[in-house]
Amino acid sequence: MKPTRLLLASILMLACAGPALAAKLPLSAISDYFNAMTTAEADFQQINADGSTSSGHIYIRRPGRMRFEYAPPDRTLVLASGGQVAVFDGKSNQPPEQYPLKRTPLNLILADRVDLTRAKMVVGHDEEGDLTMVTAQDPEHPELGTIRLGFSAAPVTLRQWTVTDDAGGQTTVILGPLVVGQSYATSLFSIQDEIRSGQRPGK
Repeated sequence: MKPTRLLLASILMLACAGPALAAKLPLSAISDYFNAMTTAEADFQQINADGSTSSGHIYIRRPGRMRFEYAPPDRTLVLASGGQVAVFDGKSNQPPEQYPLKRTPLNLILADRVDLTRAKMVVGHDEEGDLTMVTAQDPEHPELGTIRLGFSAAPVTLRQWTVTDDAGGQTTVILGPLVVGQSYATSLFSIQDEIRSGQRPGK
């Protein structure tokens, strides 16, 4: 009888544990999370395609705006605003390198309206540890690469992402605790203001 009781106890424990396990977040809930987000900021750690690392602080103002301030000795500044991405070299006074935001996977989370249920947008939806992982692409331009986003639950919170570019290079950004609901001046994300000022964080 004892082995039977142990077997029944094990079955009951598994049955009770099942509902308590973290469930994979639905795409609709993640879409709602982004659409409700107006501003957010956090420290970040970045793992670059060549294996090197960097760190800094990120500001997000949806839709369409993002600011990466990289810590010394890097001091690079990356701005997304007005449909453009500008990369300012912290060690140079040359004009920034610019390219359309829509040509990058980050456009998917900075869009005015995020809908991850859109056909052919999500190409991966799984779990990795305690995170729900979503791999998304531009359905109209899959050749531009993908972004793999990691979310924790209760409440839904963005924790990390990995961008795979059109050449296969991967860059991972791991976020610290997100601070949401702050108010930021438009100038914080202005590419033209940054060009006119000629200043970089840390200079």
